[in-house]
Amino acid sequence: MEFGVVLSPCYGRIEKVAINRESRIYEWETLFQIKGINGRVQPIQTGMSGEVQSLEVKEGDRVIPGMVLAYIKEDLFVTGSD
Repeated sequence: MEFGVVLSPCYGRIEKVAINRESRIYEWETLFQIKGINGRVQPIQTGMSGEVQSLEVKEGDRVIPGMVLAYIKEDLFVTGSD
């Protein structure tokens, strides 16, 4: 069983949490929106799919680069070709 981590890429404030604990997520789905210190809202996405194990932030929380936003129990589907 693999666990992935969703990290904040920037300084800012959580504008929106688009997922719930135990919800399923899919690759490149928007999970969070962070309003950066420059005033721009940045969607937070990830290349993994699976089930949300825990949310580490809520709307209005301040974040810094590298801060954990969520833990994801990843699906282990192998894709690709030779």
